[in-house]
Amino acid sequence: MAKLTHFNEEGRARMVDVGHKEATRREAVATATVELAPETFALVMEGKMKKGDVLAVAQVAGIMGAKRCPDIIPMCHPILLTGVDIAFFPDEKKSTIRIEATARCTGETGVEMEALTAASVAALTVYDMCKAVQKDIVIRDVRLLKKSGGKSGDLDFTDR
Repeated sequence: MAKLTHFNEEGRARMVDVGHKEATRREAVATATVELAPETFALVMEGKMKKGDVLAVAQVAGIMGAKRCPDIIPMCHPILLTGVDIAFFPDEKKSTIRIEATARCTGETGVEMEALTAASVAALTVYDMCKAVQKDIVIRDVRLLKKSGGKSGDLDFTDR
């Protein structure tokens, strides 16, 4: 088993020193899916939810989530993001909205946590804005799809 890098010699938490790593262009793509009832899905897609345009608000919330990642995930490095994109893929037949978040930077550490946080926060925002009309919303499949840059190179998990 690989050595756990977030613990010091005394077994206490630490933030990993990435200062020795080469600054490279890095990108990560993460996803989350929100399952809605057909009626709720229709309200979202028609822009008729009382709290406003659900996808527009979720898009901004996802971007903000990526920017605030090190404030909520204790060992994440504050990194200079160069871009964050949120895309929505509604599926009317399944009444789902798949969210795809892409985060980019040029730096010494990856942006996986920022992409995952962006997808999660966008999904939570959809949940929050729809919960008044539906109590059993499900958020599922929050996961990393791809990452590139750094020592690990390009990794693709889309087939899992």
